[in-house]
Amino acid sequence: MPVGLGRALGSSGRAAGGTGVCVPSRETLFLQLDPFYASIILFVGRAWDAITDPMVGFFISKTSWTRFGRLMPWIIFSTPFAVISYFLIWFVPDISRGQVMWYLVFYCIFQTLVTCFHVPYSALTMFISREQSERDSATAYRMTVEVLGTVLGTAIQGQIVGKVVTPCIESPLFIGKTNSSVAMEELNMTRDTGSLTDTRNAYMIAAGVIGGLYILCAVILSVGVREKRESSELQSDEPVSFFQGLKLVMNHGAYIKLIAGFLFTSLAFMLLEGNFALFCTYTLGFRNEFQNILLAIMLSATLTIPLWQWFLTRFGKKTAVYVGISSAIPFLILVAVLDSNLIVTYIVAVAAGISVAAAFLLPWSMLPDVIDDFKLQHPDSHGHEAIFFSFYVFFTKFTSGVSLGISTLSLDFAGYQTRGCSQPSEVHFTLKMLVSAVPVGLILLGLLLFKLYPIDEEKRKKNKKALQDLREESNSSSESDNTELASIV
Repeated sequence: MPVGLGRALGSSGRAAGGTGVCVPSRETLFLQLDPFYASIILFVGRAWDAITDPMVGFFISKTSWTRFGRLMPWIIFSTPFAVISYFLIWFVPDISRGQVMWYLVFYCIFQTLVTCFHVPYSALTMFISREQSERDSATAYRMTVEVLGTVLGTAIQGQIVGKVVTPCIESPLFIGKTNSSVAMEELNMTRDTGSLTDTRNAYMIAAGVIGGLYILCAVILSVGVREKRESSELQSDEPVSFFQGLKLVMNHGAYIKLIAGFLFTSLAFMLLEGNFALFCTYTLGFRNEFQNILLAIMLSATLTIPLWQWFLTRFGKKTAVYVGISSAIPFLILVAVLDSNLIVTYIVAVAAGISVAAAFLLPWSMLPDVIDDFKLQHPDSHGHEAIFFSFYVFFTKFTSGVSLGISTLSLDFAGYQTRGCSQPSEVHFTLKMLVSAVPVGLILLGLLLFKLYPIDEEKRKKNKKALQDLREESNSSSESDNTELASIV
């Protein structure tokens, strides 16, 4: 759940029930930062994240076994510092200069510490069991709780911050171009100190509540889960450098094809998720309903993850990919074609949540199969699980950054007005493209790439049997060596 909370809070606009993840507005208001500097902070933070993900994965792969396990110390020691850094992101220092550097530093620190939690937490699946069915079940439970954490983080912060009303700004086109500067100045004067203080306090309270939940969930994880040393070859026969391990991992065809397919499908759902609030607010006119619509998406995803877990065990993972992800296409087309209708919007939200559940679950369920395939092709190379997971986390965050860039540039080019009561027709058209046409195209491209993914059910069962034979051969060899040693003694 801490990863779900981090996902909900990492994109502050979505979690706070603001104007969406793509355009900084409400947060820059109470921080008193120019949106340009807010965008710079987000961009540099993403770039820093791109560096830390693979590096953390490499350092984890070199971590020695302890009495707490190999991955758990990373989770335990990163948690309190992640909570502190997150709280400081929302703290407004009483300084006239240096605010940009303050938020940039603590945002990068927060991203690094979340990586130190997320990578070992994701890789933990490979260290609690060697059975594919048990790992699939653990992945389903993990993703269900992650989505539930996203719902919880969004709901808590949205409710706390949502109580502080931030009025929209009427477009100068409607106010009158000749008096637009005067009107904007008068509107800015209405944001009195009391209102700004209330907004700051609301964000600080929300950060404290979420930080407490983060710590609680991390404690439950560390107490309730134990790594099994015999479940994976924890030590390499020979030390492997970072670039050697990276070359081995990135040359594995099944891994590259899996990443390529989910890169496009993930981008599709991130564009939908990141712009759906704006689409509901301005294009559909449901300003007071979009929080409930987003909640419907996440609740639908939470409830249907067990359904997809049953489906993939019954019909196979590749089939689940095609059925689960493609099921959103007709509903995405429907919401853009039909006129504004609240009932239809909720139906589309529920349907999108069903596909989001598949998009959440399936990549993490298929990644252990790729690692098993890698082990069969490189039986003498061990301890690369964290590198596989860290690069997958990196590509997921990279997709999030691409989604943020596409949304921001597209809306800025269309003439989006921050906190505007209404938007130009070009913005409405752009939002329709970002939540309908573009995601549909990306989903179709991603599904086409999945045709190249080589591990189907037949291949997966062969790999499972081959791994079992390899382990039995290794165990019998070890027993014979022990017997020979005992006879010599």
